[in-house]
Amino acid sequence: MRLVIARCSVDYEGRLKAHLPLATRLLLVKADGSVLVHSDGGSYKPLNWMSPPATLRVIAAEGTQLDEGIVEQWTVQSAKTDDRLIVNIYEQLHDSSHELGIDPGLIKDGVEADLQRLLAEQIETLGPGFTLIRREYATAIGPVDILARDANGGTVAVELKRRGDIDGVEQLTRYLELLNRDPLLAPVRGVFAAQQIKPQARVLATDRGIDCLTLDYDAMRGVDDADSRLF
Repeated sequence: MRLVIARCSVDYEGRLKAHLPLATRLLLVKADGSVLVHSDGGSYKPLNWMSPPATLRVIAAEGTQLDEGIVEQWTVQSAKTDDRLIVNIYEQLHDSSHELGIDPGLIKDGVEADLQRLLAEQIETLGPGFTLIRREYATAIGPVDILARDANGGTVAVELKRRGDIDGVEQLTRYLELLNRDPLLAPVRGVFAAQQIKPQARVLATDRGIDCLTLDYDAMRGVDDADSRLF
């Protein structure tokens, strides 16, 4: 992984257009080809990024670019679409590369891991006609718990929690923003699934067009007959 701290401006060009004016930022270039732009605020969410597969081309500034104070330009071109990320670097403050090796991945606690496995096996819990695409669908900002297709062939991203709070909805929102950039998947809608969902999280999810699903862990494990309960 390459870490660059630089004074830079960033433009995203493609189906979406976005501009980040000149500021000091952290640029992450990962081994899978993804490039992420971070600031010192905003938690762990990147300000902008390009997902793999992508190619990075670096050229020295010339002509009017030099007059504007630009010393180097990065062009990150998506291999799947015409989308590209353009980073104009005015001053490079740090540049280092590190070999991280193979990561074992996130190990969920027992209940969340079980919920993911059980929901994948009982995918029609999401609704009639649902089919599983895969568990732990990899993205540039982390794995989506479950990616599925609904009865109409639409893509559905599922975020699973034991206790669903606002942070979980924010996490799913970031995944949806990224997945909807992929023309092979878009449009992608979200389902926030948990054993318990806090009222504030439910309100936020509904406001963002995300469905909520309360999961009965015991019933899914087959140790409780939910249909025979009196209460």
